[in-house]
Order: sequence, then structure tokens, then C-alpha cells
Amino acid sequence: MNNLETYQNFYFVGIGGIGMSALARYFHASGKNVLGYDKTNTKLTTALMNEGIDIVFEDVINEKITSLQKENTLIIYTPAIKKLEILDYFNENKFEVLKRAKVLGLITENTDCIAVAGTHGKTTTSTLVSHLCKEADLPFSCFLGGISENFKSNFLYNGSQYSVVEADEYDRSFLNLSPDWAVITSTDADHLDIYGDKNTIEEGFRQFAALVPEDKQLFVRKGIEIGRVHQTYAVNEGADYYSDNLRMDHDKIYFDFHTPTETIKDFVWDVPGIHNVENATVALAILHNLGVDFETLKKAIANFKGIKRRYTKHIYPSGKIYIDDYAHHPTEINAVVGSIKTFYPDKKLLVVFQPHLFSRTRDFADGFAESLDNSDELILLDIYPARELQENFEGITSKWLLEKVSLDKKEVSGLAEAFNKIKEKEFDILLTVGAGNIDTLYDPICEWMEIKNN
Repeated sequence: MNNLETYQNFYFVGIGGIGMSALARYFHASGKNVLGYDKTNTKLTTALMNEGIDIVFEDVINEKITSLQKENTLIIYTPAIKKLEILDYFNENKFEVLKRAKVLGLITENTDCIAVAGTHGKTTTSTLVSHLCKEADLPFSCFLGGISENFKSNFLYNGSQYSVVEADEYDRSFLNLSPDWAVITSTDADHLDIYGDKNTIEEGFRQFAALVPEDKQLFVRKGIEIGRVHQTYAVNEGADYYSDNLRMDHDKIYFDFHTPTETIKDFVWDVPGIHNVENATVALAILHNLGVDFETLKKAIANFKGIKRRYTKHIYPSGKIYIDDYAHHPTEINAVVGSIKTFYPDKKLLVVFQPHLFSRTRDFADGFAESLDNSDELILLDIYPARELQENFEGITSKWLLEKVSLDKKEVSGLAEAFNKIKEKEFDILLTVGAGNIDTLYDPICEWMEIKNN
């Protein structure tokens, strides 16, 4: 394979994915010719086209594809795509074809890479690390799995000494990286279609941890066994780095941060949830180890705006609240709903949830039912299939899952009917949650809530 620098053209098969689009933006920012295919036009693909990237939405071999030369063109694809004529064309004509994870790994080889892994929390943590790097003006680039509210993007170039990457465990992608620093936030069972069982996914994380050269540059949430010496972090319990004295005042969270040698009091930010203070704790630990002073870090934490679809909250003059979140695993839903119930214990919560993947719904059905039981009323959308087919998962439907939920007020809905059903409900807090195309409800809900509650 050629060095990445020798390629002039980069064709992305599945360019609209959150990880793929960050890479596309990187090569586009580097002055390369970037083009690609995706199945559907979304806000993200529209943003990419507005930035000057050529995207098509039909699986046809057009003139722009046939004009590409294999000597100076690299094809990058996502493993979520199984069968495509465009991909077949490139393979049949002997183009260099690489997975996204492999290309990201090649980029990290030439930087001091900070890689954030975990079945939950990696997007928030990697985005927060990137934000702190930006506020400290470190020379870095970041490749994120969400849209930073501060950057308004999932990619930022501020230099090339450091790279901050979200280390994705799906398809064992994170084993392609070359991390100099790493975080492991969680190792809960997920992606059992790839790993089979919890023990195997835990072994995958141990293999990832083994890639980090220095013990002191591996940060693991306390309680996770990772099979080698590392630094620990936690909230409300002692660790190498930990936060405590959490309190809320006028919708702001205050906490104290402890290193092995000192305590820094009264960090403050707007991002709710104990799990998010945990994410902040390890981000502060890494930046402290990179030599950034705590005055800079305090200011940076205070102006962190979060990530789109990670507890995105709107409070209206009427007192009604709308929250949108990407959670798609029982542990994540518990964290979001738990935060809502902690801070708003007496408010009626309507949850609109879209399950993501038939396999995940099947594997964690009881966990989903238990987490959804914590709402007051539930609208359960049809399962978003992504890369899977219903015919391979007979009987795994939202109606089947709903039967496991013990709420009195519950129903199944298609996405198209959901908005009208929401408008008929009585609630104090509305939570839309899921990783599929439930995000298409966000703008209509915001517009309706704005009109109704001002």
C-alpha cells in the first residue's frame, strides 16, 4: 500500500457515517479530492456537500467513479456496508480498499494519539478531551463520534502533534490504532453480533489496553479489570484521579477534582449527570498530565457546551423540558433517565425510544424493559434495522419488547406517526432517545415546543 500522502483522491463508501465523515473532513482539509456515496441524504451529508465534498446517493457507477485512477485513489469503506455495486467495482478493478479503522490507525501512527474507548461514554469523553486541547491551544486534530456543540463538527484541525480519536470497539476497529494515551470508560456487553459474549468483548478491551506503551498513560475507570498496570479514575470514591463533593446550583454542576498530590475545588459546568462528571474527571486527568494548568482547565470546563444528541436539553418559559439523547443501550438509558429523575423527581416523564438493531434488542430485551419502566409513559418506535434484516430476526419486534415493559401507559408507533402522538400527550419532560433516525423528530418537536410553551 502507498503512503497516505501519495493519494490524491479519497472515495468514501458510506461517507455519511459519523466516523467516516470525520475522516472525509480530514482529507478535504488536507487539500485532497474527496468524494463518496451514502444511502440517504442527512443533515451531515448536506453539511459535507456544503463544505465542497461531492456525494451521490445512488448505487451506480458514474463518470466520476470511472475517471478515478487506482494508482492515486484510496477507497475507504465502513464494515456496516455489506453489499454494494460501487464497492464491487473498486474491488474488481484492483483499487486499494481499506476499512475506515485501518486508515484512522495509519493517521495515528504519526501523532501522539489519545484514544478513548468504552461501550459507553467514549463520545462525550473524546469530545471533552478535544475541547480542553483546543482551549489550551495544543497542536492537535480530533476525530469524533458526535458533533461538538463548541466546534459544530466532528472534526477539528489545530495542528498535528496530537490526535484525539474515538476508539470504536465495533468489529474490533480500535485494535488498528496506535494509542500513546488511552482511556477505557466501560466494558459492558454490547455488539454481541461481533463478540458473542461478555468475556470476549472484555478480552477485546484488554487487547486494546495492551497497545498503550506506558502504564501511566492508560486511564481506566475504577473497577474495570484490564489485565495490566494503569491509572484509575472515579467519582465519589478514591482513585488515582477522582471527583467528589458534587452539588447542583441553578442548573449548574459543581465538583472538586483530586490528583494523587492535590485537590482543586469548585469546577463548574452545565452538563448534568454523575456519569458525565466521571467523563470530565478522566479528561482533566489527561490534560493535567500533558502539562495544562488548572486555571485554563477550569475555564475550559465551564464553557463546554456538550455534544449534539448527548443530553441536549431545552427548558421553556412554561417550565416544560425537552431532552434528546443518543442512548441505545440499557446502561445508557438508565444513566439519562436516572439523571432526569434525580434532578426533576416530581415531573412527569414521557419517553419516546427507538431501539437500534434487532440483535441488540434481542440480546438486551430485559435490560431495555427495566430501564424503560423508569419512565411515566412510553412511546416505543419500530426497531431501526441499520445493517440488519427483519427476516433474520423472526419475532424480534417493538411489540414483542413492549410486552416486557410493565408500564400502564405504553404503546408502539411508527416514526411517521410519532410526532402527532407526542402532541396529544400530557407531560412535564419529553425525552427522545435512540441511535437510528429518531433524530428527524428533533426539529419539529423544538418548533412545536417553542410555539406551545412560550
